Amino acid sequence: MEATTASLYHVHSINYLLQKMNRAELIEKLVSKTDISKALAGRVLDTLIETIQVAVKKGDSVTLVGFGTFKSVKRAARVGKNPSTGAALKIPAGTVPKFTAGSKFKAAVDPKAAARKKAKAAAK
Repeated sequence: MEATTASLYHVHSINYLLQKMNRAELIEKLVSKTDISKALAGRVLDTLIETIQVAVKKGDSVTLVGFGTFKSVKRAARVGKNPSTGAALKIPAGTVPKFTAGSKFKAAVDPKAAARKKAKAAAK
Protein backbone atom coordinates (compact mmCIF):
# COMPACT_ATOMS: atom_id res chain seq x y z
CA MET A 1 0.00 0.00 0.00
CA GLU A 2 1.42 3.36 -1.03
CA ALA A 3 1.25 6.24 1.44
CA THR A 4 -0.10 9.48 0.01
CA THR A 5 0.81 12.93 1.20
CA ALA A 6 -2.70 13.38 2.62
CA SER A 7 -2.54 10.14 4.60
CA LEU A 8 0.91 11.02 5.99
CA TYR A 9 -0.38 14.45 6.99
CA HIS A 10 -3.37 12.81 8.67
CA VAL A 11 -1.16 10.44 10.68
CA HIS A 12 1.10 13.34 11.69
CA SER A 13 -1.87 15.44 12.81
CA ILE A 14 -3.24 12.55 14.89
CA ASN A 15 0.15 12.05 16.55
CA TYR A 16 0.32 15.79 17.26
CA LEU A 17 -3.12 15.72 18.89
CA LEU A 18 -2.14 12.77 21.08
CA GLN A 19 0.84 14.57 22.59
CA LYS A 20 0.43 15.50 26.24
CA MET A 21 2.26 18.03 28.37
CA ASN A 22 3.18 16.82 31.84
CA ARG A 23 4.01 18.85 34.94
CA ALA A 24 7.77 18.92 34.26
CA GLU A 25 7.24 20.11 30.68
CA LEU A 26 4.86 22.83 31.88
CA ILE A 27 7.47 24.01 34.38
CA GLU A 28 10.10 24.06 31.60
CA LYS A 29 7.76 26.20 29.49
CA LEU A 30 7.28 28.63 32.40
CA VAL A 31 11.05 28.86 32.93
CA SER A 32 11.72 29.48 29.22
CA LYS A 33 9.16 32.30 29.05
CA THR A 34 10.11 34.04 32.31
CA ASP A 35 13.20 34.87 34.34
CA ILE A 36 12.46 32.48 37.20
CA SER A 37 14.16 29.29 38.32
CA LYS A 38 12.74 25.79 37.91
CA ALA A 39 12.27 25.54 41.68
CA LEU A 40 10.30 28.80 41.81
CA ALA A 41 8.22 27.83 38.77
CA GLY A 42 7.39 24.51 40.47
CA ARG A 43 6.34 26.28 43.68
CA VAL A 44 4.21 28.77 41.72
CA LEU A 45 2.47 25.94 39.85
CA ASP A 46 1.90 23.98 43.08
CA THR A 47 0.49 27.08 44.79
CA LEU A 48 -1.83 27.83 41.87
CA ILE A 49 -3.18 24.27 41.79
CA GLU A 50 -3.58 24.11 45.58
CA THR A 51 -5.37 27.48 45.68
CA ILE A 52 -7.83 26.39 42.98
CA GLN A 53 -8.45 23.04 44.73
CA VAL A 54 -9.09 24.65 48.13
CA ALA A 55 -11.49 27.22 46.67
CA VAL A 56 -13.44 24.66 44.65
CA LYS A 57 -13.58 22.28 47.63
CA LYS A 58 -15.17 25.09 49.70
CA GLY A 59 -17.79 25.55 46.96
CA ASP A 60 -16.31 28.73 45.49
CA SER A 61 -15.66 29.14 41.80
CA VAL A 62 -12.34 30.37 40.40
CA THR A 63 -12.63 32.42 37.20
CA LEU A 64 -9.62 33.29 35.08
CA VAL A 65 -11.13 35.66 32.51
CA GLY A 66 -10.55 34.39 28.98
CA PHE A 67 -9.15 31.05 30.22
CA GLY A 68 -12.05 29.48 32.10
CA THR A 69 -13.85 28.75 35.34
CA PHE A 70 -13.22 26.02 37.89
CA LYS A 71 -16.16 25.10 40.14
CA SER A 72 -17.82 22.20 41.92
CA VAL A 73 -21.18 20.82 40.87
CA LYS A 74 -23.58 18.42 42.54
CA ARG A 75 -24.23 15.21 40.65
CA ALA A 76 -27.52 13.44 41.37
CA ALA A 77 -27.73 9.77 42.29
CA ARG A 78 -28.39 7.58 39.28
CA VAL A 79 -28.54 4.00 38.08
CA GLY A 80 -25.66 2.74 35.96
CA LYS A 81 -24.65 -0.57 34.41
CA ASN A 82 -21.72 -2.80 35.22
CA PRO A 83 -19.90 -3.01 31.85
CA SER A 84 -18.79 -6.60 32.49
CA THR A 85 -22.08 -8.12 33.57
CA GLY A 86 -24.67 -5.58 32.44
CA ALA A 87 -26.18 -5.62 35.94
CA ALA A 88 -27.73 -2.39 37.18
CA LEU A 89 -25.97 -0.64 40.04
CA LYS A 90 -26.73 2.44 42.07
CA ILE A 91 -24.28 5.33 41.70
CA PRO A 92 -24.54 7.63 44.74
CA ALA A 93 -24.90 11.40 44.54
CA GLY A 94 -21.70 13.34 44.83
CA THR A 95 -19.85 16.56 44.23
CA VAL A 96 -17.42 16.72 41.31
CA PRO A 97 -15.07 19.40 39.98
CA LYS A 98 -15.95 21.05 36.66
CA PHE A 99 -13.97 23.25 34.29
CA THR A 100 -15.67 25.47 31.71
CA ALA A 101 -13.37 26.91 29.06
CA GLY A 102 -13.42 30.66 28.47
CA SER A 103 -13.91 32.35 25.10
CA LYS A 104 -10.22 33.16 24.47
CA PHE A 105 -9.21 29.58 25.34
CA LYS A 106 -11.89 28.17 23.02
CA ALA A 107 -10.75 30.50 20.22
CA ALA A 108 -7.12 29.43 20.69
CA VAL A 109 -8.04 25.75 20.47
CA ASP A 110 -10.48 26.08 17.53
CA PRO A 111 -10.00 29.37 15.63
CA LYS A 112 -12.40 28.31 12.85
CA ALA A 113 -15.26 27.84 15.31
CA ALA A 114 -14.47 31.22 16.87
CA ALA A 115 -14.55 32.86 13.42
CA ARG A 116 -17.92 31.20 12.65
CA LYS A 117 -19.32 32.40 15.98
CA LYS A 118 -18.05 35.93 15.33
CA ALA A 119 -19.51 35.96 11.81
CA LYS A 120 -22.84 34.67 13.11
CA ALA A 121 -22.94 37.39 15.77
CA ALA A 122 -22.10 40.07 13.18
CA ALA A 123 -24.92 38.85 10.91
CA LYS A 124 -27.55 39.47 13.62
